[in-house]
Amino acid sequence: MNEQIIIRPPAPEALNEIANIVGEKGVITGDDQTPFLVEWRGRWPGAAAMIVAPKSTEEAAAIVKVCAKNNIAITPQGGNTGLVGGQIPTGPEILISMKRMARIRDVSPLDNTMTVDAGVTLQAAQDAALAAERLFPLSIGSEGTCQVGGVISTNAGGVNVLKYGNTRELVLGLEVITPDGEIWDGLRRLRKNNTGYDLKQLFIGAEGTLGLVTGAVLKLFPMPLARSTAFVGLSSPHEAVSLLSLAQSGSGGAVTSFELISRQCMDLLMKHIPGVREPMAERFPWYVLLECSGNDGAALTNSVEGFLGRALEEGLASDAVIAANETQANDFWRMRHSISEAISGEGHGARHDVSVPTARIPAFLEDAAVHVEKIAPGARIAAFGHVGDGNVHYDVIGPEGSAKDSLDAKRSEIEAGVYDIIEKYDGSISAEHGVGVQRRDAIAL
Repeated sequence: MNEQIIIRPPAPEALNEIANIVGEKGVITGDDQTPFLVEWRGRWPGAAAMIVAPKSTEEAAAIVKVCAKNNIAITPQGGNTGLVGGQIPTGPEILISMKRMARIRDVSPLDNTMTVDAGVTLQAAQDAALAAERLFPLSIGSEGTCQVGGVISTNAGGVNVLKYGNTRELVLGLEVITPDGEIWDGLRRLRKNNTGYDLKQLFIGAEGTLGLVTGAVLKLFPMPLARSTAFVGLSSPHEAVSLLSLAQSGSGGAVTSFELISRQCMDLLMKHIPGVREPMAERFPWYVLLECSGNDGAALTNSVEGFLGRALEEGLASDAVIAANETQANDFWRMRHSISEAISGEGHGARHDVSVPTARIPAFLEDAAVHVEKIAPGARIAAFGHVGDGNVHYDVIGPEGSAKDSLDAKRSEIEAGVYDIIEKYDGSISAEHGVGVQRRDAIAL
């Protein structure tokens, strides 16, 4: 018979013991707790018996030991940028924030590796790599705030998965606190190591349920000397999938990012994000934001112009504009990274982070649209995502002019139907955001 574990409020003595471990600077109290207990979409308000921020691996291990001894539940938290509520405590547990563990331990250009604390922000990791003339390619919209430990625990994807892979492919080693408070030192720089099980893979994507990540060895890459960024207008997602194939062959494998954006997303961007303008003179039902990178700028430009010209001739694209400079390229990317914020301006809606084989994206979008219209006539579908790896962010919001959260009563029915379609196409209900609270029940299906 399975033993049931009952979580009770921690005893004051145990909380005092934890407070003594981290000192006054490591205990977060009063109004300072608020940013840790509310996620940015406002869906899951939190509560915690205590919020602590260790400054070292040893302090974190000591905290976990006290919790294990006293049967105290733990919620780890990185930059609190998660989209499924997994980082928000909901009861008599303690929250362990990694914000004070923000040390770049080592950068080794010759090894193409970097060793960091889990609390280092993704932007700081990118900047440290850049200072050593290297690239850490993981890039997501929250990179200025999210932390390395969080992206590891959720196996974050982002816009460069097509060329560099998910977080799982970018981690060589980990340092983890196990549930009994022991430190597992797996900080290896090796790219080849067949000595037994690859234990780090258990913790990558585990969302903090198997241990507390405190450090990581990350892969670095040579910094590309040139990039070419283009915005392309399309008639349908079918064209996007064909254009991806053409771009990959026409660029010799130089495609780094390939992002699908619906017309609805563009409308919401211009409504809610200051300074956003139409990327080209004519409005199109769909768009692709693509980027290629390499070392020969002239050759890269020629290849991008070449495959885009062919796409226009063959009817795979309706119009295209190549960024004339770095500023315009950054403006294009600002639009892409602001889509979630723009959608949030319309309320919670029914948010999906799904994936299907790339070739099946158009069929999924068609089937899902029929399902949504049956349940919520007139609902707006803001679909966008990473075509190259099959990841679609399929967000449904109320009809134009409806109340902000008008779909709340229909959210479960919409999500269940979308997940059924995902199963039909051999896909996943959580491509890169994780399970968290939002999909904790749905994953059992």
